[in-house]
Amino acid sequence: MGPGGRVGAGCGGLRLCGAPGALWALGLGRALPRPRPRPEGKARYSLWAAGGRQAPAPRGARGLRSSNPFTRKQEEEWRRRNRSALAYIAAAAVGMVGMSYAAVPLYRLYCQATGMGGTTGAGHGSEQIESMEPVRDRVIRVTFNADVHSSIQWHFRPQQSEIYVVPGETALAFYRAKNPTDKPIIGISTYNVIPFEAGQYFNKIQCFCFEEQWLNPQEEVDMPVFFYIDPEFAEDPKMAKVDLITLSYTFFEAKEGQKLPLPGFQ
Repeated sequence: MGPGGRVGAGCGGLRLCGAPGALWALGLGRALPRPRPRPEGKARYSLWAAGGRQAPAPRGARGLRSSNPFTRKQEEEWRRRNRSALAYIAAAAVGMVGMSYAAVPLYRLYCQATGMGGTTGAGHGSEQIESMEPVRDRVIRVTFNADVHSSIQWHFRPQQSEIYVVPGETALAFYRAKNPTDKPIIGISTYNVIPFEAGQYFNKIQCFCFEEQWLNPQEEVDMPVFFYIDPEFAEDPKMAKVDLITLSYTFFEAKEGQKLPLPGFQ
């Protein structure tokens, strides 16, 4: 063995230099160790998790929270925005539910103010009624209709089939209802006017609509309707060809939680 770990043979002999390695093993007649094959499907990180011991995962491994402060700040901002969006959505849902409950009475008030959907208007003050000037050259025939819903076992009909009125003149009509059953029944009615456009001029001074009517077994009552047609009816060009108006009532059985159909759309 020479300096530096060199081993020499005679002329033409084998020369091995350096530290023990592959050539050294061959020179000594030893077999090289075979590399162990890597199992298929094993992750690249099996080296730091070998032997069943838990070791920290390398940076950037998928599924782990990043340690970048900018990324954490962005994630927190997204969470805050998501919470704000959910709060707005919940508030909008609550608002829509509240508006659905308030829609019917609000729409009814609107119809009574504008006459939309054939809804008759509320009567004006007594001073205005007394000061009205009848329009004698516009005679209007008013017919009356009565219906009952299948939920109520009442007999309901108008006492007169028609009357003739002029705009600016009050009129009185009657309906009759009877409970032919052997138990008390509470009824409530809705109404409309045809044609619908005339509803804004048809004003009721006294009416039984939207009020609960209690009838005992076999009881029969008369229900008055005191109304007038506004004198402005004669000045509206849309009403120039209207000489027939129908006032219609429909009775329903009054039950808790029941919603009556809107006037003009039953």
